[in-house]
Amino acid sequence: MFPKLGLINVNSPIVSSSCPITLIGGVNPAPGTLSEALSIAPNVVAADGGADHALAAGLTPEAVVGDMDSISEAARAAFKGVLHPIAEQNSTDFDKALRHTDAPLVLGVGFSGARLDHELGAMTVLVRHPERRCILIGEETIVLLCPPQITLDLPMGSAVSLFPMAEVGCESDGLRWPTGGLRFSPDAQIGTLNKVDGVVALRPDAAKMLLILPRAALGVTVQALLKNGEKWPVRAE
Repeated sequence: MFPKLGLINVNSPIVSSSCPITLIGGVNPAPGTLSEALSIAPNVVAADGGADHALAAGLTPEAVVGDMDSISEAARAAFKGVLHPIAEQNSTDFDKALRHTDAPLVLGVGFSGARLDHELGAMTVLVRHPERRCILIGEETIVLLCPPQITLDLPMGSAVSLFPMAEVGCESDGLRWPTGGLRFSPDAQIGTLNKVDGVVALRPDAAKMLLILPRAALGVTVQALLKNGEKWPVRAE
C-alpha cells in the first residue's frame, strides 16, 4: 500500500521505482504515444483525468495523483485503492504527479496537443523539478529539460531545438550552428531550428534549457538519459 498523502512531505514520493514510469495526463494521447511509452516503461501513474485514459486502455496505475476535479466516477471507482488527492490549487496535476514520482525516467503522455496554455504550463514543470528526469511525448516531437550533459547519435540533418526558459549558456558539439559562447534567454537569443551535423553533445550551464527533438528520437534519447546518471539537483526554493 502507498502511504496516505497527508503523512508525507510535499515532494516525498508516492511511487518509487527503479524502472522508468509512464505518466498519463488528461489530454487524449496522440496516436501511438501511449503504446510506445508503455513499451519502454510499462508501469503507470496517472495525473487526475489521465486515469480515464488508463481505464480505457485496460491499464491499472500504481497511483492516481491530482486534485481529482477531472477524473470520472468510473475511473474513481476502478482505482479507489490508489487515489492520492492533493487539494492545493497552486500547481497543475502534472506538477503534483511528477514531483511525487521517483523513477530514473518518466515518460509523459497526454500533456500536449490540446490547449496551448496547458502545454506551456507543462514546460514550466520540467524546469521547476529538474531532479525529475521526464520526457514529454507529443504527436511530432518530444521535449525534455536538457540534463547537465547528454550525447545523442541522431540522423544527419535531424532537427534539434534548444529553448531557454531563463538565461542559460549551452556548449555544444555536432550542431550545424554551434552554440558555444552564446547566452540564451526567452526574450533574446533562442536556439530553435538547428540541425544535426554529427554526434550531438550538449552541456548547458543551468537547469533552464528545454531540448526539443523529433518524435523518432525518443529511443535514442531514453538510452542516453539512462546511460548517463548525472542529473540536476533539486531546485532551491
